[in-house]
Amino acid sequence: MEKQNGNQLLFRIRVLITVFIVFLVLSGLTAFPIETQLSFFVKHISLLPELLRPWIKEVSLAVSNTNESYPFLSYGTDWLAFAHLVIAVAFIGPLKDPVRNVWVIQFGIIACIMVLPLALIAGTIREIPTFWILIDCSFGVFGIFPLYLCYKGIKKLERLSVF
Repeated sequence: MEKQNGNQLLFRIRVLITVFIVFLVLSGLTAFPIETQLSFFVKHISLLPELLRPWIKEVSLAVSNTNESYPFLSYGTDWLAFAHLVIAVAFIGPLKDPVRNVWVIQFGIIACIMVLPLALIAGTIREIPTFWILIDCSFGVFGIFPLYLCYKGIKKLERLSVF
């Protein structure tokens, strides 16, 4: 019976980690074509909530003008995207052996917590609208849930000492 419970728990842990990896990869991949995405949203601006429309237009214009005059600045967002992909790779360790690699889950939880002060402080300094700062904060808030569930599951799996 313990073995079956351990297998089910391991399965749930792996599903949560896989979901987290997928979202990290998607977040990274969407950071590459920022100008293209913004152009799309400006062309389809009516699909966006009214609150977002002026901000998306302003950001799109800024990115377009910056890329035209200083394309090398977008290299920074390329590295941001790459970092997301590299961090996603780190989560393969706990996917394979959650108990041995629980530290990666702990690292992820800490990183999610660190999103909040970064977004609040840097967002304010950079004059990012409050609603957008809150959207950025949501990445940390939503990211911590599957990781915390993983952490609790891994600790339970460790107690079962089945794996």
